[in-house]
Amino acid sequence: MLFSLWKLGGLSVKDLAVRVYNEIWDDGLLDSAAQLAYYFLFALFPLLIFLTSIFGFVVSGDNNLQKDLFRYLGTVLPSSALDLVSSVITEVGQSSSGGKLTIGLFLALWAASSGMEALTQSLNKTYEIKESRSWWWRRLISIFLTIVLAILIISALIVILFGGQITDYVSLHFGFGFFLTTAWQILQYLIVLAFVLLAFALIYYVSPDVKEQNFSFITPGAIVGIALWLLVSLGFRLYLSYFNSYSATYGSLGAVIILMLWLYFTGAAILIGGEINSEIENAVAEAGPTEAKEKGEKVPNDGKNEAVEHQTKQNSRRFGDENEQASEKQKLISVDSKASVVKESSEKINSSPARTSIFTKVVAVASMLTGVVRSFRNK
Repeated sequence: MLFSLWKLGGLSVKDLAVRVYNEIWDDGLLDSAAQLAYYFLFALFPLLIFLTSIFGFVVSGDNNLQKDLFRYLGTVLPSSALDLVSSVITEVGQSSSGGKLTIGLFLALWAASSGMEALTQSLNKTYEIKESRSWWWRRLISIFLTIVLAILIISALIVILFGGQITDYVSLHFGFGFFLTTAWQILQYLIVLAFVLLAFALIYYVSPDVKEQNFSFITPGAIVGIALWLLVSLGFRLYLSYFNSYSATYGSLGAVIILMLWLYFTGAAILIGGEINSEIENAVAEAGPTEAKEKGEKVPNDGKNEAVEHQTKQNSRRFGDENEQASEKQKLISVDSKASVVKESSEKINSSPARTSIFTKVVAVASMLTGVVRSFRNK
């Protein structure tokens, strides 16, 4: 990549923040986040069912992965929403046999990918581009991202699970118990952060319908998006621990409302991160010739090339009209010159002496008529 997103396109942090703030309202980003919350709600449970089914294939008979999954979800998800999610997944697992879960695995994957497809459409709005890919190709991309996300979650949980067991074994046999335990408590969150960064990077790289996109593991948009997501999630949990009025207002639906609000904040954080990357690249493209793309461009200089092509067509059309007008003018000049010749011939005939024979006058008149006929035929 010939340009770096970390240079912020020559913008100051304040200028970038102002431009992103304006684009959030211009692009209707918060409305898109509300749409994402709706699709995420329907995609969340199929995704978790898909994950718990995969757990049974990866680590047969070991329920620690599922426990770790809900434990880490509990760090960002409000407690009432977490209870709702865990109870639904437990009920589905208990009421379904292994065969049904295996058959439903593909259906769950298909349903979970709907959330990714909605995210793709929303990210296109941040880049102000129109979707041109076919429906089946967008669905394949959504399924691919869903599978990759599931693999990242499972891999992170496996690393943390077996890493903890290895830490306990080393501490037990070789000492360094306090040091290793403390180091692992920090390291496991760094591992989770690395997998989340990779997930954000893949979403920003694959989802938008832009061409010549270079992959970056860490981008300003991903850092800000993750920071916003963690900050809003923890702040929302803190608010609910002191001012939880949703259960009193909505009754049994309070947990569902809280879950949808958390999904709304999650979608907004992802889209804001995408908006930041889009604005930086737009600023780089505006600064001069580069591989960066301006707003609305799928490839670098796409809008400029279209403008040049449009201007070329206009010039060609204008030159064509001018040539046609010159040709018509030349024809009119030719007709006028022939008509003047005929007129001069007629005048000579009329001014000839009386002794001119009748035969000569007839020949002159016939020649004049022939010239006029030929002139109109040529025209």
